[in-house]
Amino acid sequence: MSMNSRQTIAGAYERIRHAIRLTPVMDVEMPGITAPVALKLECLQHTGSFKARGAMANLTAADVPPAGVTAASGGNHGLAVAWAAARYGVAAKIFVPAISSPAKIARIRATGAEVVVEGDHYAAALALCQAWTAESGALAIHAYDAPLTIDGQGTLALELEDQVPDADTVLVAVGGGGLIGGVAAWCDGGPKVVGVEPEGCPTLHSALAAGEPVEVSPSGIAADSLGASRIGALSFAIARHAVDSVRLVTDADIRKAQAWLWDAVRIVSEPGGAAAVAALLSDAYRPGEGERVAAIVCGANTDPESFARAIAQT
Repeated sequence: MSMNSRQTIAGAYERIRHAIRLTPVMDVEMPGITAPVALKLECLQHTGSFKARGAMANLTAADVPPAGVTAASGGNHGLAVAWAAARYGVAAKIFVPAISSPAKIARIRATGAEVVVEGDHYAAALALCQAWTAESGALAIHAYDAPLTIDGQGTLALELEDQVPDADTVLVAVGGGGLIGGVAAWCDGGPKVVGVEPEGCPTLHSALAAGEPVEVSPSGIAADSLGASRIGALSFAIARHAVDSVRLVTDADIRKAQAWLWDAVRIVSEPGGAAAVAALLSDAYRPGEGERVAAIVCGANTDPESFARAIAQT
């Protein structure tokens, strides 16, 4: 049985609601889709992504040791942990791989956190973080494979249920699985939950096909945010019974979604943040007649030059 439930997610929300934003929902018309699509604009959350929820859920439930907190991240989780640590006046040491966006690294440093940039992918940063945890005694906050992190991310679905009570389907980008684990744990028995992954980072898709988490080699434009090499065990256990399916999108699909979000609603999204919308625009997920879909725009941490290049390539 999962350690995450509507009860644990509601408890997390009571602890963190004072510190996070109730992000808005915008109804939009999309080509070939009969019902309005609800965009949950989590890109407007503190630190520019949903990760602020999981970071706060951990810090509000823990006694922080003198060494402070530490985390490994592609960028967004590290920024969220550093932001939460700054709010509480505790030290933070964040490990990120070399593929992380310079914009994300700069924002982490701006919080006052120490940043270590080393390794090719998230898994390498995680190994360094684990070694530092053992050496220092710092509180490690996992990006996705921890009950408190999943509870925090699930608070997004708690809000969405009130904002879009008629939702039939929720589309969720997947990296390590913290967000889809939390959303699926909250929605279990309610709206259908569909994961969306880049073809270069198919962690959940591959795990469901194999019947267990397996290693993948992350690549592509969204690897800094969705580039885990393996789905989290906790989220996989939830997904096996509470996620309807996983759809794959290409880098070109993601760029088109970034461009559409800008052209249609003037929203800037990083590549991973646009993945759920990419599934709708590319027909990777095609809603039925009258099906009410909510898509989570989950991150906005990109720099103007990278965003402009992505738009120019569509």
